[in-house]
Amino acid sequence: MLTIILGIATGLMNTALLALINHALTHLSFATSKLIWTFVALCLVLPIAKFSSEILLLRLTQGIAFDLRIQMSRRMLAAPLRSLEEVGPSRLLATLTDDIPAVTNALVTLPLLCMHVAIVFGCLLYLGWLSWVWLLGVLAFMFVGIGSYRLLSIRALTYFKRGREEWDALFRHFRALTEGMKELKLHALRREAFFRELLEPTAASFRQHNFTGTMIYQLARSWGHILFFILIGLLIFGAPAYQQVSPRSLTGYVLVLLYIMTPLEVILNSLPIFSRASVAMQKVEKLGLTLSAVPDDARTRAAPNARFFLETLELVGVEHAYFSEGEDRNFTLGPIDLTLYPGELVFLAGGNGSGKTTLAKLLIGLYAPANGEIRLDGQTISDEKRDSYRQYFSVVFSDFFLFEKLLGLDTPGLDARADRYLKQLQLDHKVQVKDGTLSTIDLSHGQRKRLALLTAYLEDRPFYVFDEWAADQDPLFKDIFYLQLLPELKARGKTGLVISHDDRYYHLADRLIKLNYGKIEYDKHPSERNNLEFEPVA
Repeated sequence: MLTIILGIATGLMNTALLALINHALTHLSFATSKLIWTFVALCLVLPIAKFSSEILLLRLTQGIAFDLRIQMSRRMLAAPLRSLEEVGPSRLLATLTDDIPAVTNALVTLPLLCMHVAIVFGCLLYLGWLSWVWLLGVLAFMFVGIGSYRLLSIRALTYFKRGREEWDALFRHFRALTEGMKELKLHALRREAFFRELLEPTAASFRQHNFTGTMIYQLARSWGHILFFILIGLLIFGAPAYQQVSPRSLTGYVLVLLYIMTPLEVILNSLPIFSRASVAMQKVEKLGLTLSAVPDDARTRAAPNARFFLETLELVGVEHAYFSEGEDRNFTLGPIDLTLYPGELVFLAGGNGSGKTTLAKLLIGLYAPANGEIRLDGQTISDEKRDSYRQYFSVVFSDFFLFEKLLGLDTPGLDARADRYLKQLQLDHKVQVKDGTLSTIDLSHGQRKRLALLTAYLEDRPFYVFDEWAADQDPLFKDIFYLQLLPELKARGKTGLVISHDDRYYHLADRLIKLNYGKIEYDKHPSERNNLEFEPVA
């Protein structure tokens, strides 16, 4: 608010200085003591006010960008995982990297806009003081100019919206370029097709839409310039022919109109910024990530006691439906009735697409059931309790992400405990932990997965879920995982759910569950499976 007030004050002082100069020139009385001191005061106060406004504007710019990015990031963490997965990482990243700056640019332009609006308003008041009749003619020209500009800007906004849609697609292609670099380098025809059919057409369309929208705005601005010069021409050459005009009034009008063109140009140039911000806000709202206050469940909170002993964890009639690629209908998991007990080691098997990972995400609270209930020790897990419920689980996903720092694990003796696990995982010769920070994560995929397992172990939570952890490990580490690490967790009273196709280790499980097309086909001790077939790794 202070920035806006200073901007308005600066604009009014600019107008006052212009009126003072015009008055001194037309009356040839610049040497008057009163005029001199007024001129000196304006010359001193104006740059101070402008500098103060710019400093406050700089702070506002950085503060707004920071607040919006943090708030949007919290909103993303608070949103349901399924919704974020449907949106896709490309659109989310585009929102953080493009929409947030667009909104920020509009907000920080506001004080500057207010300053120039104040200049225009002050100039119009001065013109009215010189001649209210001529002011009506100026306002008529401005009305025509603003009306035509508005019609053109609506058209330009359409192109900006199309360009923003193309930006989402372009960002998706950029991710494909960076993440599929090896595949593109190995196949020349694929590489050429990627550029010819995807990247270049999308980039060209994005460029064309933004160029067209900006060109329309430039056309509107040029049209406004033409109107102003026509107006000045009418004043200089037309007005004296119909009405006696004093040199003082004519000079004042021409001087003010020439001066007012720059503020008007700034105002008109800021309109595309607000148009892009409007498009960006529509994209943000479309994602359902409003910029209102972040709910309490999105804030950081302390994890529950890691040694909490569970009596039962129950899934009662749980169902979840989602769109499955390659099928014309939604895939439905469930209804699932399942009870898990503390200290139990459970293996979950099933073919690709049978719903294993979806069931795991439901179990750990990343997905909310469409129907049915999840109960912990007999208490139903509601939406309000879901975030707290998730804190009981340590998970290593098949598409895991590895942080360079052991975030959220600041406990005494963390480095020593980490070193012990690194030796057990045979990574101590490659990775060291100092002050909770990993010395490197630039390792092979299998080694990185072992570091993800290290993080899960250090979390020391009651329930562990491993999604195909051993799928890309060599036989030695498969044995270490199944024959050493899992039994150790069980001996510590931890409950473990292991999604696995390694049927030669099924005998280690207390229970073996098989999913088939979203339904539990088998849930017994491995010794009771009666030669049921389990699909090998695809």
